[in-house]
Amino acid sequence: MKTVLMVAEKPSLAQSIAKILSRGNMSSRKGLNGVCSVHEYTGSFIGQSAHFKMTSVCGHVMTLDFIGKYNSWDKVDPAELFSKAPTEKKEANPKLTMVKFLQVEGRGCDCIVLWLDCDKEGENICFEVLDAVLPVMSKPRSTERTIYRAKFSSITDTDICNAMNHLGEPNRNEALSVDARQELDLRIGCAFTRFQTKYFQGKYGNLDSSLISFGPCQTPTLGFCVERHDKIQSFKPETYWVLQAKVNPEKESSLTLDWDRVRVFDREIAQMFLNITKMAKEAKVESVSKKEKVKQRPLALNTVEMLRVASAALGMGPQHAMQIAERLYTQGYISYPRTETTHYPENFDLKGCLRQQANNPYWAETVKALLSDGINRPRKGHDAGDHPPITPMRAATEAELGGDGWRLYEYITRHFIATVSADCKYLQTTISFSIGPERFTCIGKVVTSPGFTEIMPWHSIPLEESLPHCEKGDLFPIGEIKLLEKQTSPPDYLTEAELITLMEKHGIGTDASIPVHINNICQRNYVIVESGRRLKPTNLGIVLVHGYYKIDAELVLPTIRSAVEKQLNLIALGKANYHQVLEHTLDIFKRKFHYFVDSIAGMDELMEVSFSPLAATGKPLSRCGKCHRFMKYIQAKPSRLHCSHCDDTYSLPQNGTIKLYKELRCPLDDFELVLWSSGSRGKSYPLCPYCYNHPPFRDMKKGMGCNECTHPTCQHSLSMLGIGQCVECENGVLVLDSTSGPKWKMACNKCNVIVHFFENAHKVRVSPETCDLCDAALVDVDFNKAKSPLPGDETQHSGCIFCDPVFQDLVELKHAAMRHPMHRGGQGKRQGRGRGKGRRPGGRLNPKKPKDKMAALAAYFV
Repeated sequence: MKTVLMVAEKPSLAQSIAKILSRGNMSSRKGLNGVCSVHEYTGSFIGQSAHFKMTSVCGHVMTLDFIGKYNSWDKVDPAELFSKAPTEKKEANPKLTMVKFLQVEGRGCDCIVLWLDCDKEGENICFEVLDAVLPVMSKPRSTERTIYRAKFSSITDTDICNAMNHLGEPNRNEALSVDARQELDLRIGCAFTRFQTKYFQGKYGNLDSSLISFGPCQTPTLGFCVERHDKIQSFKPETYWVLQAKVNPEKESSLTLDWDRVRVFDREIAQMFLNITKMAKEAKVESVSKKEKVKQRPLALNTVEMLRVASAALGMGPQHAMQIAERLYTQGYISYPRTETTHYPENFDLKGCLRQQANNPYWAETVKALLSDGINRPRKGHDAGDHPPITPMRAATEAELGGDGWRLYEYITRHFIATVSADCKYLQTTISFSIGPERFTCIGKVVTSPGFTEIMPWHSIPLEESLPHCEKGDLFPIGEIKLLEKQTSPPDYLTEAELITLMEKHGIGTDASIPVHINNICQRNYVIVESGRRLKPTNLGIVLVHGYYKIDAELVLPTIRSAVEKQLNLIALGKANYHQVLEHTLDIFKRKFHYFVDSIAGMDELMEVSFSPLAATGKPLSRCGKCHRFMKYIQAKPSRLHCSHCDDTYSLPQNGTIKLYKELRCPLDDFELVLWSSGSRGKSYPLCPYCYNHPPFRDMKKGMGCNECTHPTCQHSLSMLGIGQCVECENGVLVLDSTSGPKWKMACNKCNVIVHFFENAHKVRVSPETCDLCDAALVDVDFNKAKSPLPGDETQHSGCIFCDPVFQDLVELKHAAMRHPMHRGGQGKRQGRGRGKGRRPGGRLNPKKPKDKMAALAAYFV
């Protein structure tokens, strides 16, 4: 019997597909990474009985990155990233051990069926899976086919079974186009980002962005927002005048007429027209025309239109809307949400999808009427050859989906029903009047057949007062004629919906990546989202774009990226060579980069006007070890210390608070120590600003605080305050937080484990002695007599926090779920096993290796 491995893109998809193919008759188990499940069943595969194993990945298995040394910002010239720097594929999420998991499940399998999402990214993941699995699969006979690709657009029984019966092959060209895009974005983005981040953050203190990033798609996206901002700033309002007339067809009613000239910009001419018309006492009907007009039903829904509506009408950001749509898809409620197509294929089961909605109270009547009277074929849209338009695949209720999920599903469903409904028809009556020599018009609309506007009421023709019945030559008394003074108004800031339209029009990004680029410019503090989801550029965003225009406009204009996107599409179609496109594009951007670096003074002039130099930013905090003058603490992102006398800048840990640490100094360089804290419930540790940026010992890396410093005698170092190996992570050491009293705690110097102990103790000190059982450092605790929890009213005790029974009730773990292998059977006897491994480099020569990874500390938290 053959064994067939099947791989989907997400665990939830794997479960849904396996359930459909096995008709619910499957067994499930967790994979070795604890995230992906494996669903097994027996069935038929290409006319033979087979054992199926359905599992999944979690998005991309691999990611592209530079090899080790080229990831150092300090040691590598950014210009080298264009060609010299070698890249490698690394696991996208090493914690998931996805490659190992796939190899374990794929070992000995005869065939593989790839159920990855059917877009270019999905094709790319197909080959990442194959690279991991093929070496361990059974070797086929020379002509035997072992690799299959399933093509599907929704998680329905029909679509999945149909895909299984018509298996194809993965598309190498589409996968290569994604590889090309990844490499271009990595090399170009990193080179520009590293250069401009180091250059500007080394000069200015209030940029308030931890990264001054550049992206081949991200920067033109920002450019659109700044272009609109510039139009608003340069706009000069003009005054104009409008002639407004009202006639009284009947005594009680009045009718407002629109001037055929619309408006004039000269006050005297406007006054002349007013004087001429005021001489007339009656308005004469010159013509009456009636015309039946049609408002067309919408085209079928694609990704870009869905994102536009989600932002403009539902108030959801594109990134958030895409996440909800993906969830609805994986749960089987809608078809695949990434598509450029607005045209249904001829064989698409429109009636079947419509029948699913026949019982929903919101649109049941409309749907039943359509089914009985016959549906209209949707309008002919654009067929991009990828997936059908976004369509509801099964009925849902608000209670099932909740909140934003329901709102997006409701819109998708209403849009679908509208595409198979009739057009909206209305009768438009236009009456043309003359008042003296001037012409005025009045238009009225009456709906004759609402069509699709019943299901999409926001598109309906607004209700208007009905026009009076009249014929040519009729005269109406004039109620009033007046001159209205108005001003032209500037355009508003771009909405997300308008930005999405511009990005699509200029070919910036794909339907999948557009939300990511918009999200990036928000995250980088280049734009802020205001009410109505309008994008207002910040000072930093404006200066950057103006700087690019000043140096090289093509860096920010959409033209060059649009051309690159076309080249990438040619790779996907097999019409362009992957290596040639890559080489040609990188060569262009390398030349642009060198010119940008040589001309950076042009952008710097703009920066000087908007931002303060480092020396003028921040507040004095701690003393420099070189000149012994105060360094300034710059709180704006990224927080750092700057010595204006030495002109040196020292980076600090982010996302916390920094304060002076008791005016204590580092014994190595005489810099005053500072204390970083993530809050009263989190971690805190002291650090030397100089050592944090220039590691003093070989076994230390940049960005390590005193809790990882291996200085043998410094009272703040790991050597003096380390207690034992972390109870949860491999490499961490639990270090006493000597500032935490009276609510004492120790925290892992690698992960987020915190252990609270000895509350209200007067003093806690790490002893030079170590535990005989577990090698952890002993702790000396001193309590006040009135608050001592120690037995026999003792106030002092020395022991191991892992093994000493006296300390058992005084230790409490946070941020970690503990399981202790020693206590599964409920044995009463406590055996002392701790985790002292990894403490104190200058300590005992032959420390005992811990007997078990989970320390006896865990016994207290079972």
